[in-house]
Amino acid sequence: MQVATYGFDATVDNKHLKDWQGRIVRWAVKRGRAALFEGTGLGKTLQQLVWSENIVKHVGPVLLICPLGVRLQTKDEATKFGIGCDVRLVQDQSECGPGINITNYDRIDKFVANQFAGVCLDESAILKGLTSKTRKTLCEMFSNTNYRLACTATPSPNDPTELGNHAEFLGVMKSVDMQTRFFYHDSGDTASWILMPH
Repeated sequence: MQVATYGFDATVDNKHLKDWQGRIVRWAVKRGRAALFEGTGLGKTLQQLVWSENIVKHVGPVLLICPLGVRLQTKDEATKFGIGCDVRLVQDQSECGPGINITNYDRIDKFVANQFAGVCLDESAILKGLTSKTRKTLCEMFSNTNYRLACTATPSPNDPTELGNHAEFLGVMKSVDMQTRFFYHDSGDTASWILMPH
């Protein structure tokens, strides 16, 4: 299966990035659409900020969406890590401008997706609920956005529904299509999905 790429060669010169983090950012920017499934403490916030900075400098503004309690911390870390573009906390579209615009999931209906070159989801496990309104809104709202990044600790326990919802958000394939293509039901427990042997 060939998935379209939209990216470009990243500028990764932030002195706070470890070598492996820089490699991940380069890969994610080159892809244009990517997911960072990294355990807690591996520097996802720095990586998503550098990814967003690259999109801002080469294409246009980014909407970075995170849980309410993480917004201020993300903005503070942008200052701490020397992110080289404007970073602001925003409550609706009228407060947005060039640079990285940080908001929380409860306010996504206050924004216009086509005003952003990229979108970054912090704690993207919010996509986990197959029938959740937030997942549906995010997938539909950003379906025409070329640059998308989803960041979360490794989906636990490698939940096929959560993986499928990430695939759908990133425009790879519908969640249900991913499940039926790569998984099958356990005959003893139809609520359980098993990875196909191939």
